[in-house]
Amino acid sequence: MHSNPSAWAAWRRLCWAASLVCWAGGLAAVSAFAQNEQLTVASGGKVVAKRGETAVATLRITVKPGFHVNSNTPNEDYLIPLRLTWDPKPLSVDAVKFPTPKQDKFEFSEKALSVYEGDFVIETKFKVPADATTGMGLASGKLRYQACSNTACYPPKTVPVSIPLDIR
Repeated sequence: MHSNPSAWAAWRRLCWAASLVCWAGGLAAVSAFAQNEQLTVASGGKVVAKRGETAVATLRITVKPGFHVNSNTPNEDYLIPLRLTWDPKPLSVDAVKFPTPKQDKFEFSEKALSVYEGDFVIETKFKVPADATTGMGLASGKLRYQACSNTACYPPKTVPVSIPLDIR
């Protein structure tokens, strides 16, 4: 390869580009991991759902001490709300119920903000179509949030969520 200078230069550019991509990917992985350290999501367990009826599923959320997330109804337009969305199949969403948020004052805000801290539960009431396929399945969705400390906020994050289903 050393005998052809242009081939050697091309090889060096390729290696440089590959290492740059790996480095950038590593930064993205670290950023995602750091954000996930501030909030964890767990399913409330398998939901047994009957065709033609409704079923309630829960997600248990834990926000790391020293952090908070904006509620689903923030007090200020510039704040990013907590949002839970579900894929339309195999069940359809009837309602999403968030807990009552805490009103708290922070160094960066002039007035109290609507936030969640610590442990809380989000409930989703699903409609089960009468023609739903029976058996085991998965309800999949996304939780979008912005974690903040008393002095700074992190970029918004969207994490996948899922709940195991047994449709009968």
